[in-house]
Amino acid sequence: MKQKRILVIRPDRIGDVVLATPLLRELRKTFPDAFIAVMVRPYTKDVLINNPNIDEIIIDDYEGKDKGWRGFWRQVFNLRKYKFNIALHLLPTQRHAWMTFFAGIKTRINVGVRFYGVITLMKHVSRNKYIPLRHEADYSLDLGRKIGVKTDNLEPEIFLTDEEREKAKFFVPKDEGEIIIGINPVSGKSAPNWEVDKYVELTEKIIYRFPEAKIYINSFNDPMVLNKFKNLVSEKIYILQNNSLRDLILYISRFDVLITPSTGSMHIASALKVPVVAMFCPLPACSPKLWGPIGNESEIILPPENYCKTRCPGDPHICDFEGGIEVQDVLDALLKILRNKMSENAKHENSAGKVG
Repeated sequence: MKQKRILVIRPDRIGDVVLATPLLRELRKTFPDAFIAVMVRPYTKDVLINNPNIDEIIIDDYEGKDKGWRGFWRQVFNLRKYKFNIALHLLPTQRHAWMTFFAGIKTRINVGVRFYGVITLMKHVSRNKYIPLRHEADYSLDLGRKIGVKTDNLEPEIFLTDEEREKAKFFVPKDEGEIIIGINPVSGKSAPNWEVDKYVELTEKIIYRFPEAKIYINSFNDPMVLNKFKNLVSEKIYILQNNSLRDLILYISRFDVLITPSTGSMHIASALKVPVVAMFCPLPACSPKLWGPIGNESEIILPPENYCKTRCPGDPHICDFEGGIEVQDVLDALLKILRNKMSENAKHENSAGKVG
C-alpha cells in the first residue's frame, strides 16, 4: 500500500498552531507509517519542536524571504521533493491552495468552499456557519476525519526534553512553598484585553495578597508594558524580555498559574497542563466555546451577560473589558486555583506521610 505523505498547513498564529497538535497526534495514531510534515510561519515553529508525531517542519516565510512569486515557486518546487499525496489546509489561503496544486498533491482538503478551491479541485469540510459552535481544535480535526481519523480527543500537546526541563528550572527557580504566577498582559489585539494599567494594579494586589509569590510578566518587548511596569519595584517581580518563543514555553512550564487574555500563551499553558485564569469575550468569534483552554485546570472570566449590549464597543479587537471584568474578579479566580493547588499538595503530603 502506498505510503501516506501528509502535509498539514497552519500559517497563522501561535495559538492556532498549538490547537493543531491534536490533529497531528491523531494522524500519527491513525497512520503510524505515514510521513507527516507541517508548514508554519517562522515564529510559530518552536511550538512543534520535539513533537514525535511529525517528521518535518517546513517554514513558509510569506512575509519575508518567501514572499512574492519567486518565493512562491521556490516553495512549490520544495514541496514537490517531498512527494506529498495529502494536504490539509487548516487555514484557507489562496497562496497555499495554488502552492499545493502546483506541487502536484493529489488530495487537498480546505475549510469551506472558495472559488480558487473549486477551480483547483480541492475537497472541503464545512463549519456549517459555526452552528453548533464547537472548539477550534475540533474543527481542525474535521480535516483529519475526512481522511479516516476517528477521535474526539482535543487536548493539545507541547513536548519538552529532559534538558529543556532542567533549563526551565534554571530560568524559574522555585523554593518550597513559593507560588509562581505568570501574567501575560499582551494580546496583539487578537482578542479583547485589559489596558496595561489594570495588569499593574493586579500585580500590586497579588504581591500584597500573596507575599510568598513570584510574578513573571511576559512583556513581548511591548513598550507600553515595559514603561508601565518599570516603576513597580519588587524583588518578587520579573519582566521577561527578548526571549525566543521556545524559551517562553520553558518559562510557562514552571508557572503554577498563568493569568492571560485569550492568546497563544494561554494555549501554550493548556498544552503544558499549567492552570490558567483567562479573560474572554462571549461573542461567538471570541467565545471560550471556540477558543477556550483544553486539558488543564482553568477559570474562565466573562463580563456580565448584558455587557456586550450596553458597554461593548462592538469590535472585540479594541474591547478592554472596562466595566465588565474587574481586578477583583481575576483575584477571586486566582485564589480559587491556588486553593485547589494547596489542597492537592496537602493530599500528596498526607499520602507520602502514610507511605513513610
